[in-house]
Amino acid sequence: MKKKTGIKKIEPYLYITPITLILVLFVIGSVLISLALAFTRYNILTPPVFRGIDNYTRLLGDAKFLKALVNTLKLLVYIVPLQMASGILVSVFLLANRKRLLGKIANCVIFIPFLCSNAVVGVVWRQLLNGKIPPVEWFFGLFGIEPSMLLGDAKLALPTVAMVAIWKWMGYYAVIYLSGLMAIPATCYEAARVDGAGKIRCFFSITLPMLKPTIILTLFLCVTTSLRNFELIFNLTGGGPNNATTDLVMYAYTLCFRSSASAGYAMAVSNVLFVVVLIIGLMQQRLLRRDVSEV
Repeated sequence: MKKKTGIKKIEPYLYITPITLILVLFVIGSVLISLALAFTRYNILTPPVFRGIDNYTRLLGDAKFLKALVNTLKLLVYIVPLQMASGILVSVFLLANRKRLLGKIANCVIFIPFLCSNAVVGVVWRQLLNGKIPPVEWFFGLFGIEPSMLLGDAKLALPTVAMVAIWKWMGYYAVIYLSGLMAIPATCYEAARVDGAGKIRCFFSITLPMLKPTIILTLFLCVTTSLRNFELIFNLTGGGPNNATTDLVMYAYTLCFRSSASAGYAMAVSNVLFVVVLIIGLMQQRLLRRDVSEV
């Protein structure tokens, strides 16, 4: 076998060089800049001035930051369980009805919302809920709900944002679960039916245990995507009413571009979110390693 010489040795690395440069410059570089500027007083227009940990100590007494943090955690609580449960149920429905006309139509339609950007989804749902559209008002009227109040009421606005986010991502997670379901051997279900197990028993004793790696993956994805709803919130509510839907990303944007242009403080807020995502990522890696060791 001939040994690789010269250009052949570095050829594989040349293929990944462009994406590596993009990753280093625009991702890792941005994180490092954010970490550095968070220790400064900086408003974009003037040079940064080092202020130590003043921005981080300011966070502890900032009521708006604490509210944004609570809203971010509430979105996690609203979105993650319902998103995962709806994804599993929709994927089971699609798999069970894949040969029927209804299943084929649903298989095509369910993925359409995910193809739309968060900005478009936000604008469309804002118009639906606030546009005084008779069919929409009639539908919500069946449940005694005024559509405009879903975004105008401080208590209902955040759950409404969460429901729109779940609707938007449902098809994406359904496809992930569907791939996991199709990987389960049919012989497992055949053996269970021979032993007299019903559909519900098969679901809890075969489907869910064998979907464990997929569930861990979707759990991580659900958490990270629920932390990235800036465009949706921006176009649905703009963070209102009374900051009821302002999360950490929206608050950082407001600080940096809308208020007194406190870019240094905004980066401190962003770094808090970065730490949250980092901890979640490490937890996911630990869960995946534990799952592999059990297998």
